[in-house]
Amino acid sequence: MTPQQQLELEAAAFRRLVDHLQKRTDVQNIDLMNLSGFCRNCLSKWLKAAADDRQIELSLDDAREQVYGMPYAEWKAQYQNEASAEQKAAFEQGKTRD
Repeated sequence: MTPQQQLELEAAAFRRLVDHLQKRTDVQNIDLMNLSGFCRNCLSKWLKAAADDRQIELSLDDAREQVYGMPYAEWKAQYQNEASAEQKAAFEQGKTRD
């Protein structure tokens, strides 16, 4: 496999992950964080950091819109639920494992 092919496969896998997360609006970010240690916001920040590393102009809001498929505030209003006490406790416990 050439480096270009590797890059193309990785980009395709990232786009598929983003598409999957955009369709799974039932999955809350806190659940993603509790189970995997990352969420849509993390992906947005990683995308922004990659742009910064390459000196490509990309705001965090624009990165979030790419990941969420809509403005972040709109996604939150439509799909984000209040985290339960159990979700919050699991999140806090997970922070101490890192």
